[in-house]
Amino acid sequence: MNTDQAKTLSEAALTRLMEALQQGHSQALKQYLSVMSRFHRYSWGNVLLIYSQRPDATHVAGFQAWLRMRRYVRKGEKGIVILAPMVGRKKCTDDELAEDAHARLYGFRAAHVFDVSQTEGEPLPEFATISGDPQDATDRLKQFIVAKSITLEYDDRIRPAHGLSSGGKITVVPGLSSAQEFSVLVHETAHELLHRGERRSQTTHVIRETEAEAVAFVVSTAIGLDAGTSSSDYIQVHSGYKATLAESLGCVQQTAAEILNAILPPH
Repeated sequence: MNTDQAKTLSEAALTRLMEALQQGHSQALKQYLSVMSRFHRYSWGNVLLIYSQRPDATHVAGFQAWLRMRRYVRKGEKGIVILAPMVGRKKCTDDELAEDAHARLYGFRAAHVFDVSQTEGEPLPEFATISGDPQDATDRLKQFIVAKSITLEYDDRIRPAHGLSSGGKITVVPGLSSAQEFSVLVHETAHELLHRGERRSQTTHVIRETEAEAVAFVVSTAIGLDAGTSSSDYIQVHSGYKATLAESLGCVQQTAAEILNAILPPH
């Protein structure tokens, strides 16, 4: 593939991506965010409590919260103990009433939550994912990564992230589908190529994630994978939108072309 062909591919893919961002959240993303917003947010102390009791927990909620999502805690399941704040008004004298009229935290109590794996019922909506078969493009991408003096490792400890770029090193969680693995590898490679020098201090988190995912979309689409709404949903979750991407088109196209030239066989 020559430079002009790579540019044509990237321009067509980026046009589709920008149109998706312009249209807003996909229905799948809306459903996903709606359900996730109903899960309680936990303090760092409670996160440690959850992890110490059930290290494989992914999404936890109370018994009644699961019922509202039409899922039911299976009989015999043991709850995960957390500390729930007690908020209310203390009794006070008339003289103190004006200062003590607002609800306030006055203690904690033990409460129980359950992981999604302890429940059954209606399935939770899934975040949009990429599909298809990258075939030997993944092996060529790995060769490109090595040629760039970037270490590649697989490690389950980075969950819930799928991939991590840490300056000269890419870590990917094992067990992803072949299409997801390829897309994650491209995303993290884009971070390594774009955001490990002076440009990192010149860009925001939103810009960096938008650029990396846009590169992943272009390259994945070019080799025949079906990204669906996964990339536009990812960018919107990270607060990116069409204008953000428009400002980065040059960097995205150049980086996507470099990767495509390395992994696609010449015509």
